[in-house]
Amino acid sequence: MKEGWNIEKMGEVMLIARGGSPRPIKKYLTDSPDGFNWIKISDATASDKYIYNTKQKITEEGLHKTRLVEEGDFILSNSMSFGRPYIMKTKGCIHDGWLVLKEKEKNILDKDFLYHLLGSPYIFKEFDRLAAGSTVRNLNISLVSSVLIPIPPLPEQKAIVKILDKAFAKIDQAKANIEKNIENAKELLVSYMQDEFSNNVDGKNSESLNDICELIVDCEHKTAPTQETGYPSIRTPNIGFGKLILENVNLVSEETYNKWTRRAIPLPGDLILAREAPAGNIGEIPENTFVCLGQRTVLIRPKKDKFISKYLAYLILSKNVQEKLLSHSQGATVGHINMRDIRAFKIYNLPKVSSQEKIVASINRILKEVEKIKSTYDNEIDNLEELKKSLLQKAFAGELIKMSEP
Repeated sequence: MKEGWNIEKMGEVMLIARGGSPRPIKKYLTDSPDGFNWIKISDATASDKYIYNTKQKITEEGLHKTRLVEEGDFILSNSMSFGRPYIMKTKGCIHDGWLVLKEKEKNILDKDFLYHLLGSPYIFKEFDRLAAGSTVRNLNISLVSSVLIPIPPLPEQKAIVKILDKAFAKIDQAKANIEKNIENAKELLVSYMQDEFSNNVDGKNSESLNDICELIVDCEHKTAPTQETGYPSIRTPNIGFGKLILENVNLVSEETYNKWTRRAIPLPGDLILAREAPAGNIGEIPENTFVCLGQRTVLIRPKKDKFISKYLAYLILSKNVQEKLLSHSQGATVGHINMRDIRAFKIYNLPKVSSQEKIVASINRILKEVEKIKSTYDNEIDNLEELKKSLLQKAFAGELIKMSEP
């Protein structure tokens, strides 16, 4: 630490308290504008540095079972995911998944300095060190209170904040530009596919999926018992853009596999369609891979004389076809496609298999280029995030002011 900086335990300069949850929470929720803001994790993740408002409110009767926080207070997730800090820009109540931090005295800590400090690798490492060995790795009042924090003179705090804010603004702008470039690359693929498959959503000559497929089989409508080894059970998170995502896939026993594939064994080259959460994604089973259907999925096997599997996958993933397919999606909370609508879905002006092969090859080339661009840009974003961490580390080691001096 820099000479002249004070080192204090956080509990000596901050009042730290845990939130509380009135239960059952549904009893205390209200739509009344006179209700008190009920602050949830989702309200925080939707914002950047501040929490301005909440999606839900609770009644006055719930106040004695929770904790009220004021504008200007800091709140911090107490889970061991070490949620980033947020500054309250409104008044509200926090549940027991939050800690609130209030300054004991004014003019000791600049709010923006404290915000950067609480979100720094230095603090995360301290939390991790102090919680090491705990059975339940949560942040509690005692742990957070014991963390030692640097307290430079206020003018230095403000100077550090100025340097960090300026650097972070440039980093955030660079990230925004990179993310825009990634979106532009994706849009090129979407546009190409939309043009290529525009003739397949309307016309005179049509065939239903049921007509052009050998089979369309629904999944079991329950959760498969899992184990550490066995056959992959494909759920909707495992269905990507024309392919299956087999990392972090649930595994089932041979007994479960045999039971769940009794109507049809999914074969390499077959397609698996997500019926919901989100509906419409579809992926091809790769070579030498045997899987069973998890919940909310459908097995589709195109007739080889009618379709190349990948062509049907890309066709279903094209914007126009997705919109038409999902127009049948039902469900108040989550869109859900009925088996009847999947089987009856019409494909117009089906090209010959030789033409399908050329279209698939073109889309594969574009997709490969998009993935290459995304990989490059993802690395750049990772480097920018590391730069942020490095600046924060230097800031609270007392090196940032020295670096900025002429």
